[in-house]
Amino acid sequence: MSMLRRRPFGGHGKVHEITPQSAGWRYVGFSLYRLRAGDTIGEATGAMEAILVMVEGKARFQAAGTDWGELGDRMNVFERTPPHCLYVPNNETWQAQAITDCTIAVCLAPGKGGHKAHRIGPDRITLTTRGVGANQRFINNIAMEADDDCDSLLVTEVFTPAGNWSSYPSHRHDEDDFPRITYLEETYYHRLNPDQGFGVQRVYTEDGALDETIAVKSHDVVLVPRGHHPCGAPYGFEMYYLNVMAGPLRNWRFVPDPAVQWIIDRDTTA
Repeated sequence: MSMLRRRPFGGHGKVHEITPQSAGWRYVGFSLYRLRAGDTIGEATGAMEAILVMVEGKARFQAAGTDWGELGDRMNVFERTPPHCLYVPNNETWQAQAITDCTIAVCLAPGKGGHKAHRIGPDRITLTTRGVGANQRFINNIAMEADDDCDSLLVTEVFTPAGNWSSYPSHRHDEDDFPRITYLEETYYHRLNPDQGFGVQRVYTEDGALDETIAVKSHDVVLVPRGHHPCGAPYGFEMYYLNVMAGPLRNWRFVPDPAVQWIIDRDTTA
């Protein structure tokens, strides 16, 4: 099995815990909780800032000395409605109690103390369209470069219709050469609809030193340490993924695979 594909530990409780150390990189961490109503969880952020994403379901949160009340109204991620999220800075703690069965993603990157705890969404998150034809997908930007929400984190959701491609035309962000390109590590948390389906993600470099094609199932996480990383949703199965990115700069700059540049040129001038 690919070292880039992380299967969940199980179906209940903390089912993913990816740290910079376990991933073999420097910036991105990711955890996932699948909870039953009444379950209680909590963590200390330590040196990392966190965005807690209510992937689906409802929970009550306390964080950084504040009661944030109930978050979440999307009961199935494929409703495509904006998520409820909570930002928690480094050197703080948070707790959550599940009100319904729920899935909570914990997106992590180095914190610098530059932001206080605050809600993110759903009011300012708007589903937008990207791409054309079989490359069309739908985006919920949770905390991207234009949003002054975080010190390091870049977080977004993507919904890819059945039969379409996403994170495509292929692109990479694996060099620290701003403004041409930025170095950003990235995780993909995948879901499929119907749940028994599968999707495909390829992670590759132009020189072929890294070239893996991975069949992903619901709740799998794929690590992207470098290279291009397109995804495909087979006919009959809609794909969702939650992206977490971080690096030395909180800027998203990428370059395409030269092999697909003609597609970008064609679609831009069409």
